[in-house]
Amino acid sequence: MRVSQVYRWQIPMDAGVVLRERRLKTRDGLFIRLQEGEREGWGEISPLPGFSVETLEEAKMALLAWAQAWRDGAEPPLPMQPSVAFGISCAQAELSGGLPQAADYRAAPLCSGDPDELFARLAAMPGEKVAKVKVGLWEAVRDGMVVNLLLEAIPDLQLRLDANRAWTPLKAQQFAKYVNPAYRQRIAFLEEPCKTREDSRAFSRETGIAIAWDESLREADFRFVAEPGVRAVVIKPTLTGSLQKVQQQVAAAHALAELTRQPVPTMVLRAYGVEKLEFGRTYLIPKPLDPRLLCTVAPAVAKAAVESGVAKQPIADWDAYAESLRKRYQE
Repeated sequence: MRVSQVYRWQIPMDAGVVLRERRLKTRDGLFIRLQEGEREGWGEISPLPGFSVETLEEAKMALLAWAQAWRDGAEPPLPMQPSVAFGISCAQAELSGGLPQAADYRAAPLCSGDPDELFARLAAMPGEKVAKVKVGLWEAVRDGMVVNLLLEAIPDLQLRLDANRAWTPLKAQQFAKYVNPAYRQRIAFLEEPCKTREDSRAFSRETGIAIAWDESLREADFRFVAEPGVRAVVIKPTLTGSLQKVQQQVAAAHALAELTRQPVPTMVLRAYGVEKLEFGRTYLIPKPLDPRLLCTVAPAVAKAAVESGVAKQPIADWDAYAESLRKRYQE
């Protein structure tokens, strides 16, 4: 016997959270609970206002329709809405025993609130000190001064910055002007500083500040490729879609990271006019002209698709598959 239940929840936020020029006073979402026999699985559906393509009401309608069909014995496809697909796929994975029992839940704290308390909290962080700062909500000059102050006050601190495409190229340069060039390597990355990818790439080239892709991952023409100045990709499951799609993106990112730790071919060194490239602050992802990319990333994504069960055509010989990719590149 199958049971499906949908719950709606709301969490008040007294201080509010600013997202793309709007202040959220509450965070709203849905839970779905699936039960089949003695087994059960839970999933969360929480569209993010200003970011998700679907509203909470649209998500609720899609979720209720899917839950009814599943309860009646059907195997309906996942809804198109990313937040709904992710929540349902998580519930299905737990129901089938496909979720791990343990995980790495380390998170970078958001820098906000009382400055004295913030500095004390950051200074007392054990191990690697990594924190996050939202920029682009105020004047770019102010953001630059705040970031510079944090990096100056805590010498072993690394910052992850998030601009949500808030800046024009001029404002991005104004921000960088107030960050000491000696501190810029301790900016782990700045998520999507400008309104277009091309402007963000130019910003990184001109300032030496590494960037990360976030909103770009949901655009139709985005591809997981190594790019100069791009140090990370930010995967937001509720904006991405099903758990299986998230697993494929994670597999691509891990494949890039693993490739970076391997010796760089001579042809790549010659192409970039350098004698040596080794994993470190200046070499975190492979170079775009590295011919190994096609033969490394594509098999990793394909394996994730096969393991999650979404691949329609299984691959029996992975070595032969990788070799076919090499030949395709050489052609």
